Amino acid sequence: MNGLLIACLLTPMLTAIACFVCPGNAAIRSYISLAGMLLLSLLSSTLIYLVANTGPVSNQMGGWTAPMGITLIADMLSALLVLITALVGVAVSLYAQSDISEERAGGGFYTFLNMLIAGVVGAFVTGDLFNLYVWFEVMLIASFALLVLGGNRVQLDGAVKYIAINLISTVLLLASIGLLYGLTGTLNLADLHQRVPLVEDQALVSIVAILFVLAFGIKAAIFPLFFWLPAAYHTLPISVAAVFAALMTKVGVYALMRTFTLIFPGEHSAIDMILLVAALVTAVLGVLGALTHTDIRRILSYQVIGSIGFMLLGLGLGSEIALTSAIFYMFHGILLMALLFMLAGMIAQTSGSYELHELGGLYRDRPGFALLFLLAALSLIGIPPLSGFWAKVMIINAGLAHNAAIVLFVIVAVSLINFIPIIRIWSEAFWKAAPTNCKPQTPPIHAWLPVCALSVAMICIGLFPSKLISGAELAAATLINPQTYLDAVLPASKDIASAALPTTQDIAYVETKP
Repeated sequence: MNGLLIACLLTPMLTAIACFVCPGNAAIRSYISLAGMLLLSLLSSTLIYLVANTGPVSNQMGGWTAPMGITLIADMLSALLVLITALVGVAVSLYAQSDISEERAGGGFYTFLNMLIAGVVGAFVTGDLFNLYVWFEVMLIASFALLVLGGNRVQLDGAVKYIAINLISTVLLLASIGLLYGLTGTLNLADLHQRVPLVEDQALVSIVAILFVLAFGIKAAIFPLFFWLPAAYHTLPISVAAVFAALMTKVGVYALMRTFTLIFPGEHSAIDMILLVAALVTAVLGVLGALTHTDIRRILSYQVIGSIGFMLLGLGLGSEIALTSAIFYMFHGILLMALLFMLAGMIAQTSGSYELHELGGLYRDRPGFALLFLLAALSLIGIPPLSGFWAKVMIINAGLAHNAAIVLFVIVAVSLINFIPIIRIWSEAFWKAAPTNCKPQTPPIHAWLPVCALSVAMICIGLFPSKLISGAELAAATLINPQTYLDAVLPASKDIASAALPTTQDIAYVETKP
């Protein structure tokens, strides 16, 4: 089983290569991509079983022992996120057959999609900060290629904003990594957990932690760093927007969770407060932004931002019960956002527009499709028995456990306000009479399959949430008490914890030694 993590990384990479060299049409490339995603789903399911029974699984690349070499490691959080990433990849590979033109497919859509998935998986299973940066760059390059694929003016405008803000994030991340390495002499996450508390200047550690908040906060699209997201997502083909909305910001949230539970745990109360305030404001501004637009893609882009606020509430509160709620909400949010963007694409395929004033009559013409949208919308709001209900209940429970009245108020207020944009979409696109020039079309089967599958997943999670809640609880427990994580990477962690940090004299000696 030592090669399981490597297989999870190699599968999307090799699939990307296969899609690149394949001489066939778009359909053949999509089936190659689908096969790769299904294999990744099988591998990640095996990984979850292994982690659940034996604890975190690690692999030291090239025979180098940690913390000197490259570490791959998966605990329950990483394993579950890899599986959900694979499921999104399966859904998007299917949906793309109805959305991605032959020209875009020939331009490398499936190759870049799989490289993006490889970057996401790599970020979830890496065990050191520098390789986390490397996988972020893999994601950035692949996502930029997907952004400009097709090359129309609106896409390029969104791509410029996207790449500019992400380059700023890259510089901040590299600066943060360099400063932390200078303080501790290591970048291995498990090793940092034991060395950071030994640094004499903890004020400087707090400054480095704030830099990480900024770097990862841009990627997670938290307040006030989220403006790039609604400027870019509405310009994309729906297949690209769906995978971006589902995964890109969640990798930033994951990085914040991993960093501020493993490297900078709860003693930095000021940073915890910063994260909590940012989470609350992000949730509020997300729903308010959704109120101001009439393009369904823009409305959903702000819903992505609002959902990030809910996820970060758990990290800001910092307890095990709060992290459990945040992790469950992340799992729910990944699947739901992919589903909502695909439904938006089907609305446009059916009616020819994303603008609400140009839509209408879908309930009468497509009642089954209207029901699917209604289920997703109710899950977003948090109506039982759908998955969103349990996600909201768990966050409310965490707020009650902390006696955090402001958290409870924001959760309830945002959920109630969220009725407004959802009702607007329903009343305009589904309930009102269709415009006279509207000739409804039937979306192809390749669009229906992933939408129906994700809708069933929302219902199943809502009706039978216990398994996913148990996985979230185990993931949160490892974040709060990472000893099993440390033991998987550094079996002699007790000895390493007592090792002295490098001094400037040590570094100078190493540099001048012949």
